[in-house]
Amino acid sequence: MTELLEVRWHGRGGLGAVTSAELVARAAISEGKYAQSFPSFGPERRGAPVLAFLRISDEFIRTRTAIDKPDIVTVLDPGLLSVVDVASGLKDNGRIVINSRKSPAELKSEFGYRWPVAAVNATKIARETIGVPITNTAMIGALLKVTDAVKLDSVIEQLHERFGARAKGNIEAMKRAYTQTVIEE
Repeated sequence: MTELLEVRWHGRGGLGAVTSAELVARAAISEGKYAQSFPSFGPERRGAPVLAFLRISDEFIRTRTAIDKPDIVTVLDPGLLSVVDVASGLKDNGRIVINSRKSPAELKSEFGYRWPVAAVNATKIARETIGVPITNTAMIGALLKVTDAVKLDSVIEQLHERFGARAKGNIEAMKRAYTQTVIEE
């Protein structure tokens, strides 16, 4: 990876979009890359829409602005698809990664996406592996399925650091989502 990768995360307060961006950034840094992650939200409360931004590069990242032309959009809550234009500004060669029970083909048809769509039922995976419908670690697995920006093992290290004894279920969620994510070009 030599060019800058920009990922915009769409979630709701409490679903872990901000944590996801941070964990992937930390994994990239652990691999010797440059990375940054930061949220964009005001005084919203749990359940309100939030954005998180992630940049990864082999070279120093000078820009510090919000990402309005992402390479990848990751959607943690499928309910946002009918509320927010998650594909706004997505680059022509971009990709959309969605937590959904629907197939990528159904999502492309329903929302008119012209980009490749990757889908995984992260809510179901999270409930089964960590016991709550917090989809962030599962969605990291889905993101890693569509980009090789960081290695799964690097994120696993970060999950151990962040969650300690609770890391096992989160790692399982990430790995399951990685294998169960379906991509439609």
